[in-house]
Amino acid sequence: MQSADHLATSRYARMRWNTPLSQEHAALLLQRLDVRPGARVLDLGCGWGELLLRAVAAGGVSGPVATRGVGVDTDGAALTRGRRLAADRSLNRHVAFVMGEVAAWQEPADRVLCIGSAHAFGGTDAALDALATLVRPGGRLLFGDAYWDRPPPPEVEQIFGPEVGTLPRLIEAARERGWRVLHLSTADQREWDDFESTWLAGRQEWLLTYPEDPRAADVRTELDDRLRQYVGGYRGVLGLAYLVLGR
Repeated sequence: MQSADHLATSRYARMRWNTPLSQEHAALLLQRLDVRPGARVLDLGCGWGELLLRAVAAGGVSGPVATRGVGVDTDGAALTRGRRLAADRSLNRHVAFVMGEVAAWQEPADRVLCIGSAHAFGGTDAALDALATLVRPGGRLLFGDAYWDRPPPPEVEQIFGPEVGTLPRLIEAARERGWRVLHLSTADQREWDDFESTWLAGRQEWLLTYPEDPRAADVRTELDDRLRQYVGGYRGVLGLAYLVLGR
């Protein structure tokens, strides 16, 4: 049995968003982000823009001044999914998805989201510098970034690179660049387990459906390696912080 293009579409099929985040935690972050009616919302590294869509909806699109959003990413398939989600929720007139490098974006917004995309700017410090020019005066930034919850073993540090620091270092990096921390929370273990499980789930299901596909062996190896790395390596070691910042 051949799987046609099902393998490609299965990659993120079971994920709500590509970050360890529960719906309750997301609602808290959007509350702290405080999107106002008529605000312009920018999501850099948006993927399929689930959080962006919720932010725009939270700001309101039915009044005399509608909230609008822009999501920027280099993943064409994710952007297509985002446009479909926007249309399904009647938000397609209010949210645009743009193919492009996030570090090249220059148009500021009232509320900016940048979760897990600091690497696109060259790292945490460079991202916090660049994002300062993209948040309008009085605006807010939702910044999500990794940190070490415990000292990592060498093989784990090698996976994520030397850029990852501690949570106190992340907070200090924001403070040094003139940001004020309006909210701080971190992904808990259940959020991490759900994130890693759903990252695997679409292709795990594909393997069960198409075990004879010529690509199955490679996919099985990739997924098994990822699960081993997580459970035996960075589970409980790598953290993800969500900061709502103002300046």
